[in-house]
Amino acid sequence: MSRPEFDGRRWDCYHFLEGKGRSDSSERPFMTREIVQVNRAPVLALWAAVVAERLGHDREAALSLGKALAGLNAQAKGRRLGIFKPVEKGPPKKPRVGEEFWVELLGRPVPAVQTARGVRAVSGARPVEPEGVERYLQGKFGEALESVRRAMEALAKSLESAELAAGAFALYEKFRPSIPEGVRGWGAKGELNLDKIRGLADKD
Repeated sequence: MSRPEFDGRRWDCYHFLEGKGRSDSSERPFMTREIVQVNRAPVLALWAAVVAERLGHDREAALSLGKALAGLNAQAKGRRLGIFKPVEKGPPKKPRVGEEFWVELLGRPVPAVQTARGVRAVSGARPVEPEGVERYLQGKFGEALESVRRAMEALAKSLESAELAAGAFALYEKFRPSIPEGVRGWGAKGELNLDKIRGLADKD
């Protein structure tokens, strides 16, 4: 089955079947692969949000932190695996409303503030609101969003919290879309393979 053409305005999640050459009923005759055409920024934002939620933040705070983390990562050039190290800290203090602090996520400190609605990441001088992040993710992933989220959640749950906190960015590097190196890859879309994410969960 040939892949559907993309209209240039948005990508979609598509499936195609690969014949395995076996008619034995004990094995599946086909394997379904789910591929999402998307650039890296929303993939990182969603993964970081899933990780943050797995590590104890509520969904709204996690979305805020994930989007901010993706923004910080986009600003950093030439980052390599192993550069980001979890920061060992003592018991965190309970911040007062309006007090800025740092949240460690995927090995990077993310500026945050305690608002009346809960923890929110800070971008510039403003809190990152989760409603805007959800719209951003919906716009980037479309109908594939929940499938991608579920695959990422399964991967996050396959690890103990400490393992996930230490290795979340390395996992992202294993499943993120492949794009051209250098300037050519800036904002370029690649293939996000959900089977690869699920496979990492099975391994772990």
